[in-house]
Amino acid sequence: MGTIAKNSRVINFQYYFTDFLTTGTTGASAMSITTKGNIPQSWPAGAKYTRGGKMPGTKTFAQLKVQRTFTETVTAKPGQGSMKGLDLLFAVHEPAISYTPPPGWTLGGALGGKLFMLAPRWESASYLANSTGGGKPEKKGAATFSYLTTLTLSAKQGAAEQAEAAHIRQAFLVPQDTKPYMSAKEVPGQTAKDPLHRTVSQARNDKNRAAAVKQCKRYWGPKYTNGGKECDEYPFASTYEGAAEPEFDQDAKKFNFSAKPIPKDDNQAGGLILKSFYGKNRIIDGFDDGFIVKIVS
Repeated sequence: MGTIAKNSRVINFQYYFTDFLTTGTTGASAMSITTKGNIPQSWPAGAKYTRGGKMPGTKTFAQLKVQRTFTETVTAKPGQGSMKGLDLLFAVHEPAISYTPPPGWTLGGALGGKLFMLAPRWESASYLANSTGGGKPEKKGAATFSYLTTLTLSAKQGAAEQAEAAHIRQAFLVPQDTKPYMSAKEVPGQTAKDPLHRTVSQARNDKNRAAAVKQCKRYWGPKYTNGGKECDEYPFASTYEGAAEPEFDQDAKKFNFSAKPIPKDDNQAGGLILKSFYGKNRIIDGFDDGFIVKIVS
């Protein structure tokens, strides 16, 4: 299990050994089990890592049955990554074990294997926390895991973002009823195959907002803000898939978004949740990262 402290470049891997069972007469207690935490690949290649903790190395079945858990730490120093201003480093962490029967005993089947794969990532993006290391350049940036994360919003009555969540749910379930009208509308961000991607470009964010507001005015008139409303848009203005996407990508479908006036408080609550989500999950700008949206009620 991998965990990372807030704004830290150190990844803590906790290994758990459980369910030690034997049947009949065996030499299992003396069988050697070797555990390794391999990093078979990095992007860019050749990155160096600092390893720590107390990995078990080679222990017998009986020893692991008693000790059960071990910790390994992996740190990547800044300055090894790609992309100017981002210092982005991807890797593969692959725990593996192998077995050696004690003298006089044999084992059938595979004598080990790769258990699973984790995907650590390091960066020092200027728009994310700890970009300077608090005056300690060797600690700037942080680690995270390269998995598609999920932004969860609540459409339940009483939720601060209820109106925004209900709007997104409508765009997911009945896109033909949303504005602007587009017969083949299918907004992204619903599945892992079609995620959203963050943009930190203020110019693009502004264009996305302007394109959405244009539709709110078109369908609800220039006074759509009456009663304390704001123009809510999905996909979010802070994503590459926002309302102005066709201005930047000629292959993008025009009007493949939804705009709708909703109460200002709900719109701003949703914006704060999204901002917090970006920060906590260290979502980076561009197509090397992505996320999906889930509406609960």
